Amino acid sequence: MFLLGLTGSIGMGKTTTAQMFAAEGCSVWDADAAVHRLYAKGGKAVAPMGSAFPSAIEDGAVSRDRLKQIIGNDPTALKRIEAIVHPLVAEDRADFLSNTDADIVVLDIPLLFETGGDAKMDATACVRVDSKLQRERVMARGTMSETQFETILAKQMPIEEKCARADYVIETDTLEHARQQVQDVLLDIRGKIADA
Repeated sequence: MFLLGLTGSIGMGKTTTAQMFAAEGCSVWDADAAVHRLYAKGGKAVAPMGSAFPSAIEDGAVSRDRLKQIIGNDPTALKRIEAIVHPLVAEDRADFLSNTDADIVVLDIPLLFETGGDAKMDATACVRVDSKLQRERVMARGTMSETQFETILAKQMPIEEKCARADYVIETDTLEHARQQVQDVLLDIRGKIADA
């Protein structure tokens, strides 16, 4: 099983690119989706988060909005939240990997390089687009303000650095161009698997 870590910055087209890998026969695990499962009613993060941050629980689930408020009011909260969530995310990923028989598994991890997750991958791919198109995409979603967008960008490693560290860079300027590059990446990886 070949593990390909997929990353990029907000608004760069990572989710769409992950779907393209899935359409080409890869199994895809999404770190953000795992967190949503863990935070949902009945999710594994609800009880430990409720113990650490009782005000974060709303209707039996972890409220991301309440977590944002908690983090905003307490600079030490983020580290404690991560200490609860990261092991559960790792467990979710391990369960996923033990239940797939795909030759190539794509692990969609936004903070792949920031968390050192790239060390566990056989290769890494970074999606990118120019900053103007990135900003347009994020603002078009209508889910955040310019200030929130800038705050998220500030927490992420600069895209140039991510691309420099990645084995593959996928330009997501158009769907067709991105799809062609996904196919090229898989052709290259399958060639390496065949030679191994």
